[in-house]
Amino acid sequence: MAVAQRKTDIGPPDFKQFLHPLIKKNYGTWKYHEILEPGVMVHVAESGDRIYTVRAGTPRLLSIESIRTFAGLADTYTGGYLRWTSRHNVEFLLDDPAKIGPLKKELHELGYPVGGTGNGISSIVHTQGWVHCHSSASDASGVVKAVMDELYGHFTHMDLPAKLRVAYACCLNMCGAVHCSDIAILGVHTKAPTINHGDLPKMCEVPTLVASCPTGAIRPASVDGKQSVEVEEEQCMFCGNCYTVCPAMQINNAETDGISIWVGGKVSNARTEPKFSKLAIPFLPNNPPRWPEVVEAVVNIVNVYAKHARKHERMGEWIERIGWPRFFELTGIPFTKYHIDDFKHAGETFKRSTHLKHTR
Repeated sequence: MAVAQRKTDIGPPDFKQFLHPLIKKNYGTWKYHEILEPGVMVHVAESGDRIYTVRAGTPRLLSIESIRTFAGLADTYTGGYLRWTSRHNVEFLLDDPAKIGPLKKELHELGYPVGGTGNGISSIVHTQGWVHCHSSASDASGVVKAVMDELYGHFTHMDLPAKLRVAYACCLNMCGAVHCSDIAILGVHTKAPTINHGDLPKMCEVPTLVASCPTGAIRPASVDGKQSVEVEEEQCMFCGNCYTVCPAMQINNAETDGISIWVGGKVSNARTEPKFSKLAIPFLPNNPPRWPEVVEAVVNIVNVYAKHARKHERMGEWIERIGWPRFFELTGIPFTKYHIDDFKHAGETFKRSTHLKHTR
């Protein structure tokens, strides 16, 4: 006897019910895609069907009004079909190319730029920053806004040697993909946490707090006859993980927190293997609301890369070709002791030769 299927709220819904009819019809049989112009793509199926994508940048932190605006545009031009990318762009899916122009015009009038495809800069993926995160060393939305105001032209035009992915994370726990981006902006704490010994026994479990430190810098201690902890500052790497499990371990410091810049990471397997980002600038000050030092540093790196890299060459591939000494020379970034990796397992990847690649 057949058993009737029941709808439940267990697990996620079937994603196929949300697909555009053309995508559902040609699922798994797409031949190729092309970028027709910045922010506009076409995917062609084996059946000959074509679906068009119009990509627009968003501010990431969206109000209800903004979401309703996008939904209204989708109802007007795409039959209600749209999606968000992992970099916070919104994509409208169309089966009628005649609607691309009117949709782009309306997005422009609303202040949402169309672009972020091909050899350009897509939206900066970023974390929460001061608006939400309890352990952030800097703001996220403010820094990203200031940087993208200067790089806006690279979003709406595909004029770089290759695609350039910029990411931001407000602390080195890195929930912003800064470990694998062409240019990564990373908030950094530079001082060990301040311990509130009066509150710690009331709100924290000492064994859990001790175990939370990845470098073993936190140890049990008795302070004024009460159970507490102490921090070996030489072992502290200022990650803020202790603050996550114990609010009495205050890691934020308005005077000493700042921002670092990393370069050369990527996820793509094209041409070369994926790469981790590497340190370029160890510290820049927090200067809200426009962070001029950070903006100047990022724009400088982008401009030097755009001038010297070969076609289709990602940031890390360009640096490996010319050598790190040449990178520091071209960008004018000083090489400091902080660029020398002293992690205890770093020796496995150290360059053990005295020969340096320094090409022009």
